[in-house]
Amino acid sequence: MGHEFVLFTVGGSTTAASKRYWYHKEDQYPSIHRPWYEAVPIVSAHILYSLNIIRTQGDFDIIHDHNSFMGPSMMAFAGDDLPPTLHTLHEPFSNDNLTRQGLPDNRMLFEELKYAKRMYFNGISKSQLKTVPKELKKRIVDLVYNGVDSADYPYLSKKKDYFLTVSRIGQDKGQAIAAKLCYEQGLKYKIAGTIGGSIATKRQLEEHLEDPTSDAAHNPYLDYFKNKVLPYLVPGQIEYLGAVFGERKMKLLSNAKAFLAPITWEEPFGIAIIDALACGTPVVAYRRGAFSEIIEHGKNGFLANTEAEFKKYMQRVDEISPEACRLSVEKNFSAERMAKNYVQRYTEIIARAKK
Repeated sequence: MGHEFVLFTVGGSTTAASKRYWYHKEDQYPSIHRPWYEAVPIVSAHILYSLNIIRTQGDFDIIHDHNSFMGPSMMAFAGDDLPPTLHTLHEPFSNDNLTRQGLPDNRMLFEELKYAKRMYFNGISKSQLKTVPKELKKRIVDLVYNGVDSADYPYLSKKKDYFLTVSRIGQDKGQAIAAKLCYEQGLKYKIAGTIGGSIATKRQLEEHLEDPTSDAAHNPYLDYFKNKVLPYLVPGQIEYLGAVFGERKMKLLSNAKAFLAPITWEEPFGIAIIDALACGTPVVAYRRGAFSEIIEHGKNGFLANTEAEFKKYMQRVDEISPEACRLSVEKNFSAERMAKNYVQRYTEIIARAKK
């Protein structure tokens, strides 16, 4: 849109930008899932490196931060020698369901950010923003949906005979529910994604399952896969593929009969289902979180309230038009629309910060 855009990233990034800076040459995804005393130096070094460059150059108008939790924590009390910050809230806010699972209450952090005078926030769904702590609401500038460039996604109207889920493996994503339903109906189902941040191939999974002393042996995500998903795997029918990227991922998404998302939590957005819809692939999901804002029931997929409904809708995916799936993304979740919305937020924040 004609603006100069500087990206603070990792060395392997190919994202288009006016200029790129990086502290770490390689991607750090496996490392940032390690214990906090091992992960924090990686994230904090990246943020401090970025802020030092921004402060030294002195010609930036605004910082747009995507570093969950650590980003706003470190930038909260940045002085006037740094530009104002927009932090995009990618995470859900804690609720009774999450704390019952033993997860710490993250609302305490966001409540304290009410004092960060040069920091503002945007949400990524109406569902997510309903749970914002009241102390933070005055610092919310608006909602900006995630978007994708549909030109990057291959569109196919004729599908193959398998269901698919592409996401990290975990109880909240519900792969075990989908595997169980496909197993009961004799349907083909492909599961792709990382397990616990470090397991990304079938071979790595086999090694960790065979070695009870491995680093991932007591990882709750591996426990979930081993106890809940593995019993339903059937060679040639229900398979774990490991993590998939690039052309292979796009081929899987565009050929799938439907994308299955029986989530068990309030998903803040769900970029994976946007990926599927952009390929013309319908989505069957639970009516939770932001999914009702993305899926138009009966038009680009189905929303189920129960396991019985989910099973029924799996049998009706042929009723959904692949073209309608693609158009729903182009209309509501395009990269162009997202970019325009963010530029509006930037302009608003710069004006508010000057006051």
